[in-house]
Amino acid sequence: MEKLIVDYTAVAVNTGGRKGHVKTDDGILDFEVAMPKEIGGEGGKTNPEQLFAAGYAACFGGTLASVSGKTSLRDSEIKVKVNLGHYGPNSFGLGVDIEVKIPQADSLDHAQQLADLAHEHCLYSKATKGNIEVTVKAVE
Repeated sequence: MEKLIVDYTAVAVNTGGRKGHVKTDDGILDFEVAMPKEIGGEGGKTNPEQLFAAGYAACFGGTLASVSGKTSLRDSEIKVKVNLGHYGPNSFGLGVDIEVKIPQADSLDHAQQLADLAHEHCLYSKATKGNIEVTVKAVE
């Protein structure tokens, strides 16, 4: 594997795990996290799955813009759903569903082609490839 030439490093520190605190080294992000109510937590605060969904959506949207060519993306929307689940009593996992809306695309097929191309090049997609199930679907 080729050696990564680092251009930027994001740094975040967590204390207390899923019921704790997260802060970036620059202080821009600084907040409490909590387990979702749906899995027995108190809710009311963000959680790792929401943070992952937000990061993936932003990265995917940026990649879509770079691979789209002349297609206007001014009204495009990327919805990322991060699914937390389990395979058995002590085996947990994630799955991701990405919905891509590109109103300015020539057709739904064209939107799907652009979404697939973005998925091929998105850094989050590359990082998760072969590790978790990711579906990408163009929607109207």
